[in-house]
This record gives sequence, C-alpha cells and structure tokens, in this order.
Amino acid sequence: MNIVKPHFIATALAASVAWSSSTLAEPKLVLQITVDQLRADMPQMVKEHWGKKGFRWLYENGLVYANAHHAHANTETIVGHTTLATGATPAVHGMVGNIWYDRELGRAVYNIEDPDYALLSADADVDDANEIDPTQRAANSDGRSPRAIRSSTLSDQIALAGRGRAKIFGVSVKDRGAVAMAGHAGKAFWFSKAAGEFVTSNYYYERYPQWVLDWNAATKHTKWSGSSWTLSLDENAYSAVDDAAWETNFPGYGITFPHSYGSSDSKYFTTLLTLSPAGDELTADFAMALIDAEAIGKDDVTDYLSVSFSSTDYVGHLFGPASREAEDNLIRLDRTLEKLLEHVDKTIGLRNVVVVLSADHGAADVAGYLQSLNIPAGNINLSDFPDDSVNARLTARFGVGSELISAIEWPYLSLNHDLIAEQGLNSVEVAEAIAAELESIPGIFDALTTREMNAVDKADYVKFAANNYAEGRSGDIHLVVNPHWFVADFDGLSVASTHGSPWAYDRHVPIIFVGKGIPAARVDRAVSTTDVAPTVSALLNIGAPSGTTGHVLTEAIR
Repeated sequence: MNIVKPHFIATALAASVAWSSSTLAEPKLVLQITVDQLRADMPQMVKEHWGKKGFRWLYENGLVYANAHHAHANTETIVGHTTLATGATPAVHGMVGNIWYDRELGRAVYNIEDPDYALLSADADVDDANEIDPTQRAANSDGRSPRAIRSSTLSDQIALAGRGRAKIFGVSVKDRGAVAMAGHAGKAFWFSKAAGEFVTSNYYYERYPQWVLDWNAATKHTKWSGSSWTLSLDENAYSAVDDAAWETNFPGYGITFPHSYGSSDSKYFTTLLTLSPAGDELTADFAMALIDAEAIGKDDVTDYLSVSFSSTDYVGHLFGPASREAEDNLIRLDRTLEKLLEHVDKTIGLRNVVVVLSADHGAADVAGYLQSLNIPAGNINLSDFPDDSVNARLTARFGVGSELISAIEWPYLSLNHDLIAEQGLNSVEVAEAIAAELESIPGIFDALTTREMNAVDKADYVKFAANNYAEGRSGDIHLVVNPHWFVADFDGLSVASTHGSPWAYDRHVPIIFVGKGIPAARVDRAVSTTDVAPTVSALLNIGAPSGTTGHVLTEAIR
C-alpha cells in the first residue's frame, strides 16, 4: 500500500515556501520547553530553592507573560500541546481531546493513533500493564503519527523556511507530547514503558539512527533499580505535608517519602519512574544526546527542538499540586532544566538560541485539600448515567432511552444520530432533553449543546467550549464541571487530581521568551497560548502556521 503523508494543509505551502533560508541565519535553535500541568503560579512555590540556570535564568532573563491563558475548554495534554504548536484553537487544529468518539468508526480513538505507521520497536506497544495513562487504552493501534493535526505547526514552518535543511525534533515521555510539537515535518521520540526505551514510528524513520540504538542499549533507566525517590532537601525545608488522605496510593509506591521504584525487572518499574522526577531526567538526558548526535545548531539554518516534560503532570494526578511530592518534583525539575540549558549553552551558546517555556494546561487542586480549607469542591461520578429514572423519562418522551447516546468521552456526550433519524426525532430536542438531565447531576455546571455554543452572546466559558468544537470530532453536548469539581475516575483508575475544565486554574500557564534582542520584562496584560507560535514565527521572520488564530506579542519583537 502506497501511503501519502499529508504533512499539512496545502495552503500552508503556498503561503510559506517563498521565505528564504537566509532569514534563519539567527538564531541557531528554537528550544521550546513545555512542562505538562505547570500552572503559572507553581514555579514561584519553590522560588527560594531555584538554582542559577533553571527557572531563575528563565524568569530573570526572559520576557514573562504572567497573565497567559489557554482559550479552550478541554484543557488536556494533546489539546494544549497542539495549541502551542499551531497558534490555533482546537476548533481549527482539530485535536479536541486526548480521546474522542469517532462516529464513522463507532468507537473512541486516541488522538495520534495511526495504524499505517507502526512503532519501530516490536516490544513497545502501548497496551501493556505498566500504562497508567488510561487515554492510551482507547487506541485501536500502536501506530503513531501527526496526521490527525489539521494545521501546520511552528516546526513545520521552520522546516519550510529552511528548505528542508532544518533539523526538527520533539522529545517527551508522552507520545502525544512529542508528536504534536514535532509537527508533520519533524521527527518525534517518546518513552515506552513497555520497552524501557525511547521509541518512534515508521512515519519518521525506516530504522533507528545508531545513536538512538546506542542510547537505548545503555539502559540508563536501570540506574534507579532498587532505589527510591527521596527528598532532595531536608524535610524541614518543605511547606507541604507528606501524608494526606486524598493522595493516590499506587501499588507499591505509597503516599509518603521515600517512594520505592522496585527492581528493574518488576512489573511497574518503568511506570514508577515516570511518576517521579526520574521521568524528566531521562527525557533531558535523551534530548542532550540528540543535540550532540544530530549536530543541532551547528550550521546556518535554524533548527527546532521541543522538549516536553511530563513528570509534573503524573505527580500532580497522583498526589495533587499542593503535595510534598509536587513540591520536590518542582525543585528537581528546576535542576533538570538547569542541566539541559547548561548543555545547550555549552554546545550551541544560549546567545544563539530562542528559548520558549509554557505549559499544555494548568492544574487543579485536590477536592479533599480544598475541602480542608472550607473551599467547596467535590468529585463527579458519571458511570451510572443514564440511570433507570433518566432512561424512563427519555423513553416516555422519545420512545427510546439510553440508546439515544452513543458515547460519553469526557468532556463530550455523542448522540446516536442514526437512531434519531430512524425514529424521526428532532436532534436538537433530544440534545436539550439529555442536557437537562445532565445538569441535574451534582457538580455539573452546564451541559452545552451545539446550539448554545453557537449563540452570539455567550459567557466566556461557553466561548472556550466553542473554541474546542471541531466538526466530526467533538460530541453533541459539552459537559462543564462546577469550579473545583472533578471527574476523578478515568477508566477505573482513581486519581487525586485532574484537569480539563474551562476554569482559570486549568487554563493559566506561564509564557516566557528568552533570546537575543528579547527584553527581560514582566507583562501583565492578558494574552493567549495561541500567541506563542505566531510570535516565534515573527521573531524568525517566517510565515506563521496555517491555522493561526493568535496574535504576535509585540513586546518580543524589536
């Protein structure tokens, strides 16, 4: 079968190929750092423990946008990463959630699954017992590619402007964190818990480069075998408690320090590494090896490297962002950032690099923690919807009940349009009736139908839901939780905290630019994460991604 790679929307080609590679003589590298679940205020929580060249260097030398927010409602990993990559909302780039219900296939799909492009490592399949990320379980294939992304990315534009000479890479523990940022024209690597190595698919390579084989053969992850995640500072240096009833007790890991990794041949060893700062350390180590092996920043064409750190997200889900584990993770992340930036400075020179730091989404504090401070909060259980009483009311009105619902894949409920047509029903009436039932569930703030999202005058949270709506992927009803309420159960996995709401704590993220000619300053005006890609494009004097809806942040341009 001859498979054609639709690298990006065709209009991007015509708009961008005119740019000469000579415009990219400086900088030598765009280093885009994304920290998964880094709410904007979180780095400041450990400010007194910052080293010299991690967060401190970024905040003291960078243009810091302190009032930056995502403008979409479903604040999840793939959604935020792709927004940062494309400068577009999900309504344009199409990645509406980590999973969505595909009506044509009649099943849930994982955002970057692609049966046409298999993983190069046969033992790296995602359907393994080590996988703590339940969104992966929706995948019908272990194959991976960026073909579902409907817009070109910043990395694609750099590839176009460099006439194919630019080196483009994305690295992360999470496959979606690497693939989204590498775009269609780059190459992506992510950490397989099943294989204990960084892997990729044959969308990117026919075979692994030798340096990747060598890195994986070194089995660097086994250095943690038989050890534990211990506190990096004296316990009196921490403000957070180390034992809270709402923390998740993952088997063999516990809720207090030290957290044992177990032996390298144990069932959950690689999973436990990613539930700790070790996951970020592995990611940085692989990224530094990539810089050296691929000679990043060594010619006159600007290269692009995305490094997405995932541990903050995993630690936050298990223990909550106000836990001692989250506090120590941030301290260790600062050290990992310092190590990465020092390596970039040594090999390329930070004076020759544009560094961009942001996050795919913010973080929600644990319901139990909020309740301990008398802040209203709670958890939502949708597993019983629709129950017998709801089914009876729907049947009495429409002649059919629960069959009207095809799927609930958070935050969407999808209707069975074939059945609605067969029964001669009005789909708007059906949607509104089911929405009314959903709104009676404790913790549900609103159940937005497509008609409500398209209204002219609407509240901000409705605008964010509309920005998340992509035809063919989004469901018929968008569920919005009450502030500080959470769906804390994912496919049977109970977690302490989650994200995915349109409220400020889930949308507020840092945006920092550091580079030659970019002033060191703090800006407090409201900006959007869709502004990142067009701003970097302007800095490089190249075309913005094809679907960009954001604006150039003029403070960064001189």
